[in-house]
Amino acid sequence: MAASQTLAEQLRAQGVSRRGFLKFCAATASLMALPPSLIPRIAEALEAARRPSVIWLSFQECTGCTESLTRSHAPTLEGLIFEAISLDYHHTLQAASGEAAEAARLQAMRDNAGAYLVVVDGSIPGPEANPGYSTVAGHSNYAILMETVEHAAAVIAVGTCAAFGGLPRAAPNPTGARAVMELVHDKPIVNISGCPPIPMAITGVLAHYLTFGRLPELDAYRRPLAFFGESIHDRCYRRPFYDQGLFAESFDDEGARQGWCLYRLGCKGPTTYNACATQRWNGGTSWPIEAGHPCLGCSEPAFWDAGGFYQAVSVPPRVNAEALLGAGAAGAALGAGAALAARHLTRHEQQHREPVTVEELEKRL
Repeated sequence: MAASQTLAEQLRAQGVSRRGFLKFCAATASLMALPPSLIPRIAEALEAARRPSVIWLSFQECTGCTESLTRSHAPTLEGLIFEAISLDYHHTLQAASGEAAEAARLQAMRDNAGAYLVVVDGSIPGPEANPGYSTVAGHSNYAILMETVEHAAAVIAVGTCAAFGGLPRAAPNPTGARAVMELVHDKPIVNISGCPPIPMAITGVLAHYLTFGRLPELDAYRRPLAFFGESIHDRCYRRPFYDQGLFAESFDDEGARQGWCLYRLGCKGPTTYNACATQRWNGGTSWPIEAGHPCLGCSEPAFWDAGGFYQAVSVPPRVNAEALLGAGAAGAALGAGAALAARHLTRHEQQHREPVTVEELEKRL
């Protein structure tokens, strides 16, 4: 597939219809929480876009991030997006090895200077660490990272290890593991945390970059707000049980069998921001909380060192010190008020949403 081809030309060559392409654009807008009014712009930009060069660097990692991406269900938006980029280096997936593999990385850097994207998964032993802790082709992770990002357009840190240090950084951090954003300071960086990250978050960011030529709106941890703007707790289907004060006390009690809230079993949903509850896993089949296991908080910084996985977080969400002093009936009233507010917000969103159909898009474009 020629890199000079536009995405529209590539899709037509693959037999993708105009209607199918518009559905893809509508789904992309929905994923990135963009209004329907921007769908025509997405379609126009993607049709004219040419495949950007992508260099994927894997350092101190378990390959779970790559597994998450490649094992997504088909047919996929991931497939369309990754056929629309030129994945020029990924030592887990590429056929080339040894000197040929490294030559491909260097060639991609030369040919696309200033325009290529760097995707990193895995943490990096910092410059003060022993360079032999983690190497590729005889070079330290740090040296390869800094060499590769020098002329990159942007850097995407995929997975909690790359975003925040992850498991390799857990105390006592013997390798001096660092996050990408601690080492790279002169490039736009987006963190797509998770252990592993949600595939659609990765491809959604790439689609946004292809469309607008920039990274999406980010939170304080440089994560895309479209996927990390709300807590697991706020999106969880078990939230009504929390509001009612109904909690499972063990993994095999009646509350667990009834699907009650897992807060007391250590669920970190109240302090974890991710889209697991809406995107889910394995083709949208399920996610950990639906399977009966509390959220581990894997998309948050230092989650490995944040206390026991099965210990409840110390303070419930949205409860301040004065509310805690009230306890008893006041707590019940607070839960009822939260439930009422949540229902009101849901009704408001339903009344003010902007539905759009493929037929309408075909008329506009």
